[in-house]
Amino acid sequence: MKNILEYFQETVDKYPDKIGFTDKERSLTFSQAACSAQRIGTALAALGTRRPVAILIDRNCSCIEAMLGALYAGDFYTVIDVHSPIDRIVHILDVLEDAILLTDQQNLPIAGEVRGERTIVMYEDIIQGHIDESLLRDIRSDMIDMDIAYVLFTSGSTGIPKGAVISHRALISYINWVTAEFAFDENTVFGSQTPLYFSMSVTDLFSTIKCGCTYHIIPKLYFSFPVMLIDYLNQHKVNTIYWVPTAISMVSNWKAFDVKKPEYLKTVLFAGEVMPTKQLNYWIRNLDKDILYANLFGPTETTDICTFYVLNREFSDADSIPIGVHCDNCHTLIVREDGTQAAVGEEGELYVRTSFMAEGYYNNPEKTAQAFVQNPLNKKYPERVYRTGDLVRLDASGEIQYISRVDFQIKRSGYRIELGEIEAAANSVDKVKSCACVYIKAQDCLALFYEGGPKQTDIVLNAVRRRVPSYMLPDSVIRVKEMPKNANGKIDRKQLTERFLPCAL
Repeated sequence: MKNILEYFQETVDKYPDKIGFTDKERSLTFSQAACSAQRIGTALAALGTRRPVAILIDRNCSCIEAMLGALYAGDFYTVIDVHSPIDRIVHILDVLEDAILLTDQQNLPIAGEVRGERTIVMYEDIIQGHIDESLLRDIRSDMIDMDIAYVLFTSGSTGIPKGAVISHRALISYINWVTAEFAFDENTVFGSQTPLYFSMSVTDLFSTIKCGCTYHIIPKLYFSFPVMLIDYLNQHKVNTIYWVPTAISMVSNWKAFDVKKPEYLKTVLFAGEVMPTKQLNYWIRNLDKDILYANLFGPTETTDICTFYVLNREFSDADSIPIGVHCDNCHTLIVREDGTQAAVGEEGELYVRTSFMAEGYYNNPEKTAQAFVQNPLNKKYPERVYRTGDLVRLDASGEIQYISRVDFQIKRSGYRIELGEIEAAANSVDKVKSCACVYIKAQDCLALFYEGGPKQTDIVLNAVRRRVPSYMLPDSVIRVKEMPKNANGKIDRKQLTERFLPCAL
């Protein structure tokens, strides 16, 4: 297996008339998706191969057809958030340099604004074209498993997009693991929450492509109306979800299961940020006992995931859920600041060695060299590993516990402070829906923001005081009406500080 499309073709051959993908307006069988993608691939191949294709199409079936079409052409794709600021889109296109800009009529005005000297290809035009099977077959015969499948841009802590380069080999290796681990098959029905430009979308989309699952794109609006969301899950008989914790917590915070419950759900996976245990326990206590819950953990640079934990015991609302153990064909290292291996119970940075790993960052050798490094525990031969920037520790039971991001760890008055530990303490307070702790170095201000919960901020502060030492207490506790979210559904810490902190100091 050297190309992810080989899995897709097997699925098309097995289940040609099965619905594979749906959005709010369309349903596509696997054979329909393949024909559309091959038409797109034929048109793109006429413009050359092994080129970046920037897809400026909203989150729908057309975008999926375009992604597969780029792969048929021997190209690699980047899905661009059509709701991003123009400056961000331009920056991504500048990094890609010679990208073909594939868009549709709805987003043509945006494409026109950012095109520069780039070629614009219209989805509506090329979807009507012919299929050159001989050309597509010749392209595939020249490809190798290390060819790029896609470049996914992630901002990280700097706010400046970096393009993680993911090969067919990495994608295949990761999908082989996740589909085997969670027994995905043609009976799996996904309710997808994540945008197609976000790494979490890789798991349910490409598992569908490999196994013949059904992939329903849930309209974003439904995540503001929990009962409507549950109705959607039941109407489409969704049995598997893979959502960010913010989306799962939204259902808990509205106590939606007191009104209605999902009838078909069997697997609940979550990743992308720390899962508040209190909100997860609402699902566990209110839904069927045979539902599998798993915490998946990893960066875009390992395709999606590098460790996972299947819940196998009860956790109190104040406990933290482990990130577990490494995936098969993926090995994790916990490394101290001096480059030596951390002992059990000792914190260190998580490093990963795996075939899931990205090749580096597109057009960015400096950032690539900083993050993709020689294994510090191996001095004998070349061995590239990825520095995740996550602080973790291995506990006595062999489970990895997440602490925080390296850039969320601060040093103040000689003490190391983990912002995640403060957040865990605040989230244990009754009715607190979500929280985030930030440090503003210029003002030497440690600020804790929370949504929901008591109006009296001193109640939250006292709860934190009971769980952390005095040097970790926040200087300011601020209750907000609603946590700002970024495009991926995570809490936007930069917006928090810009919108709320100045008036609180």
